[in-house]
Amino acid sequence: MSEPKLIYQDMHICVIEKPAGISSEAQMIEKLNQLYGLKAYAVHRLDKEAGGLMVYALNSEAAAGLSSAIAAGEFEKIYLAVVIGHMPEASGMLEDYLYHDKNRNKSYSVKSERKGVKYAKLEYSVLSEREFDGICLSLVRIRLHTGRTHQIRVQFSSRKHPLYGDGRYGGKAKASRLCLWSHKLGFCHPATGERMEFTLAPPEVFPWTLFEL
Repeated sequence: MSEPKLIYQDMHICVIEKPAGISSEAQMIEKLNQLYGLKAYAVHRLDKEAGGLMVYALNSEAAAGLSSAIAAGEFEKIYLAVVIGHMPEASGMLEDYLYHDKNRNKSYSVKSERKGVKYAKLEYSVLSEREFDGICLSLVRIRLHTGRTHQIRVQFSSRKHPLYGDGRYGGKAKASRLCLWSHKLGFCHPATGERMEFTLAPPEVFPWTLFEL
C-alpha cells in the first residue's frame, strides 16, 4: 500500500494525495503525524477505497473555517469515476434520498424522505467512452453538491451504472481497485481568504489508462 503524499502545506492547512485503502479520518491523521509530524484535523471525507486529493486543517481555527465553507456550499469538489455502461444523457443532475445503514456501512437510495434519510445531489458530464471485455466503460466528471456517505457510488449504481471495481455496489468485483478519484479541490484559504485550487490526475493504472486524461 502506498503512503500519503504531501502536495501543499502552510501553517493552517495541508493538501494531501490520499492513497486508496486508507481511511480518510483515523488512519490518514495517524499517517500524517507519523510521516510529516502534522497534527491534522479532518474536515471532509473520502471513501476508504477511493484515492486523490484531500485537504486537512492544521489548527482548530482553520478546521472551523473549512467546515463552514463546506456547509455553505463554498468548497468545490470534483471527482473522476469510471462507470459501467453507456449513460443515456451526456450530462445531467442526479438527485436522490439516501439512507445509510451504519451497521452494514452501506447506503441505499430510497423513494422519500424520512428519519435518517438525507437528500443527495450531484452533477455529472461524460468525458469519454471505451469498450473493454465486451462492456462499455464511461469516464465521468462529477461535481458534488452534497457530501453523503458513498453518495457517488450509490447514485450511479441505483441507475444501473455502478462504478468499475465497486463490488459493494454492483461493479466489477474482480477489478483491483474502485475507480473513483478526487480530482480537484477549490476553496478559499481559511486564514487569508485567497482562492486556492488543486488538481491531480488519477494513477496510470487500468482502467484509467483506457482514457486520455
